[in-house]
Amino acid sequence: MNNPIKRWFPIFVIPTLVAFLISFVIPFISGILLSFTEFRTVSDAQFVGISNYIKAFTQDSTFLSSLWFTVRFALVSVASINIFAFLLALMLTRTVPATKLFRTVFFMPNLIGGIVLGYIWQVIINGVLYRFNYSITSNSAFGFWGLVIMMNWQMIGYVMIIYIAGIQNIPNDIIEASRVDGAGPFTTLFRVIIPSVMPSITICLFLTITNSFKMFDQNLSLTAGAPANRTQMVALDIYNTFYSRTGYEGVGQAKAVIFFLIVAIIAFVQLRITGKKEEEA
Repeated sequence: MNNPIKRWFPIFVIPTLVAFLISFVIPFISGILLSFTEFRTVSDAQFVGISNYIKAFTQDSTFLSSLWFTVRFALVSVASINIFAFLLALMLTRTVPATKLFRTVFFMPNLIGGIVLGYIWQVIINGVLYRFNYSITSNSAFGFWGLVIMMNWQMIGYVMIIYIAGIQNIPNDIIEASRVDGAGPFTTLFRVIIPSVMPSITICLFLTITNSFKMFDQNLSLTAGAPANRTQMVALDIYNTFYSRTGYEGVGQAKAVIFFLIVAIIAFVQLRITGKKEEEA
């Protein structure tokens, strides 16, 4: 008798595959092709070669500054989110009163939309800075750290849940055996717990890296790139290039392709490195 799963496999796969092709593959290929053209609409595109890519780096100074700002933001955010989330996960996997309540409270900020979250933190931060005659757009450093704090507040609870799941899957026998062998808390942490949760670390690093690089809504509502586009991240720069500058639609599309390649390469390298660490663990 034929395997019923194999028999019905195409019926379940084909609709998903068609939806994936229509919603992602075809628009992605069209976007790459449009990055080599000058266009107002898709129907009047004219091929211009790599000039859009050259303009993105030579005639538009905001792109490189936005890219550097995004890289700095991602480095700080990824490190801080994962460290704090892991520490919270360690605390909340022990016998702490009201553990479930704390998990829920820490996770709730992730449910708030980016635009709303940005405006909430704009009010909070400006409420503090106004006391000293400043605002979040007075200095790019205020905007940078405001974005970092907001990203941490939103993502730590979500990442914490993933780490909690990884820690809870560690067999108690392994931890008890390490203690019997004389391992202290730090030795147990770095030689047993962290290697055992490497799959969770891989997932959390991937999520935080991609979310940090792709952040748009929060950047738009918190600082909108002010002052003078010095807190403008790449996603917001692409949006402003594409929709606010007539004649630069092709340049905006070229920036989007470059941005995709950068994020894809960074994510691929991260997955390769952490994947090897999983195998070693």
